[in-house]
Amino acid sequence: MSQPRSSYAIGTGLFIVLGFAALAYLATQTSSVANVHQGASYTIDTHFSNIGQLKERAPVKIAGVRVGQVRSITLEPGQEVADVKLAIDKSYDRIPLDSVAAIYTSGLLGDQYIGIQYGSSKKLVAPGGTLTLTKPAQQLEEMLGKFFGAGGVADNLGGTYVVTADFTNVGALTVGAPVKMAGVPIGTVQSVVADPVKLDAKVTMAIDKRYNQIPDDSAAAIFTSGLIGTQYVAIQPGGSPTALKNGDEMILTQSAMQLEDLIGKFLVNGSPGDKKDAGNGKPSAPPAGKQ
Repeated sequence: MSQPRSSYAIGTGLFIVLGFAALAYLATQTSSVANVHQGASYTIDTHFSNIGQLKERAPVKIAGVRVGQVRSITLEPGQEVADVKLAIDKSYDRIPLDSVAAIYTSGLLGDQYIGIQYGSSKKLVAPGGTLTLTKPAQQLEEMLGKFFGAGGVADNLGGTYVVTADFTNVGALTVGAPVKMAGVPIGTVQSVVADPVKLDAKVTMAIDKRYNQIPDDSAAAIFTSGLIGTQYVAIQPGGSPTALKNGDEMILTQSAMQLEDLIGKFLVNGSPGDKKDAGNGKPSAPPAGKQ
């Protein structure tokens, strides 16, 4: 009886040792990126609306190759923008001016770093210059929205402008939800607040400036992705020659459809099969035994 117990104890011990070895390996891999020696470098400024868990001395990579590190992270006074300064190795001094700086995560639970995607401009970023095109850290809410079918959000690489819309009911619409036009994400919901005067909900949307020709008589509706997906705002373009501008309000809106309303319509109108039988103009068959 003692032999099986000793074998069980040995197996358990080996499992624990392997677990600690794996944790030690992961710790060395995630911490080693901050201890890489860097030679002569020059500084580039970037600005992000959200840096997630990005830290100073995090790596900067191009095509997966480390070319520098994050020198400093500061918050712009009076603005919701993080100023991130990058120290780039001088041997990589030919970065196009229209390149994009994005925040990525190493693996599933790894540290975050900045990846630079080359642009096509012939102009190069000078030492002390700024990369204006950036993509913030991906948030958990956005990833869950993609998983449940709400779709992604616009990159907003060219900046945004703000429009508002009032809804009598926003359902489960939340901040960060996509704003779509023809099914394509063009922005995000910036805020959802109750209006104490109009007694409805005011939704503020940040629209990518690349979509600056939306007619001002367009309608905004709250839809749901799939059967149990998350909700988003859909913009249905109008026909006005005047386009929406920063700070404009969308007058035509359609609130979120509630489950109670759907059930009520179904009970009142009946199923489609009932409508078809009732309107076909044919008399029903007489009961059996009657002519």
